[in-house]
Amino acid sequence: MSTTSLNFSVEKNTQSSLAQVDWDNLPFGRIFSDHMFIMEYADGKWQEGKIVPFQPIPMHPAMSALHYGQSIFEGLKAYKNIDDEVVLFRPDMNAKRFAESAARMCMPEVPEEIFIEAIKQLVAVDKDWVTDRPGYSLYIRPFLFGTDELVGIKPSDTYKFMVITSPVGAYYAEPVRVKIEEYYTRAAKGGVGRAKAAGNYGASLYPAKQCQMQGFDQLVWTDAKEHLYIEESGTMNIIFQIGGKLITPSEDEDTILRGITKRSVLELAASWGVEIEERQVSVEEIVTAAKNGTLEDAFGAGTAATIAQIIVIGYRGEILELPAFETRTLSNRIKQHMDDLKTGKEVDVFNWNVIV
Repeated sequence: MSTTSLNFSVEKNTQSSLAQVDWDNLPFGRIFSDHMFIMEYADGKWQEGKIVPFQPIPMHPAMSALHYGQSIFEGLKAYKNIDDEVVLFRPDMNAKRFAESAARMCMPEVPEEIFIEAIKQLVAVDKDWVTDRPGYSLYIRPFLFGTDELVGIKPSDTYKFMVITSPVGAYYAEPVRVKIEEYYTRAAKGGVGRAKAAGNYGASLYPAKQCQMQGFDQLVWTDAKEHLYIEESGTMNIIFQIGGKLITPSEDEDTILRGITKRSVLELAASWGVEIEERQVSVEEIVTAAKNGTLEDAFGAGTAATIAQIIVIGYRGEILELPAFETRTLSNRIKQHMDDLKTGKEVDVFNWNVIV
């Protein structure tokens, strides 16, 4: 498909379900807007993309993604700003990460222009689903999967690239309780931890369920070899504040997903003069800081929650309490500024917002 003319065809849904949405009782990721984008890869090239009514898709029982896991996804959001415009937050970074994930999973890359235009045009069609209610947004889920009708271990020759959207409220209503994981592993060096591959999330479900049964909301993942170093928190990157500095595990390790929210948080904080350290972060360092009171803050950074403040860290049977989230100056300021930037209440000096 040519990237010089990207006006995707649109088949409008004749009956919108928007009026049926109960905005006061909105489950995250269960309600979907009226349309979706779909584009197929065949004969070594991308075919024409189209926007169609949201609907189930047919699949062959031998579809390769079901058997061999060639499936990746992204997550980003659209917001309504104070000028009644619909904006996307840093979609170019999602496009780049999507391409990196595709390359690692031996899948065809979706050109950045197609990725962004597909999202922009789909959101434009369903712009009425983007509400200006505080704390709400339109969650956008691009995904790519292999579609060969073949039971055979090889990269698929055919693929589907799709985008669906879902109106959402807050992911976490309260600060989260996390537990440092020392047995199960999210990703190993040389593996696919840097890719946003579906299988990574499937593998995390069992250990996450075990920690939830112990009264925690999420895990803090540690390195696969020794479990001595912190990597991520659940499905988010993790950031700590000690001595006024923001400290976070370096993304040089290929076990850590390159987070768009995390990168934005660090760039914003750096612009305020906050010292940033991206490096190896040991479990011992964080546990010691929590015990002696020098751990001023800890929070997850990700698309779904933006900022999820951590209130408790569980470690080897101990419960380490962190400062009350209401007293945390920096993470509260970051969260508010990020929200205000996306809705136009703060000037977008970084040019992160893309108007649909």
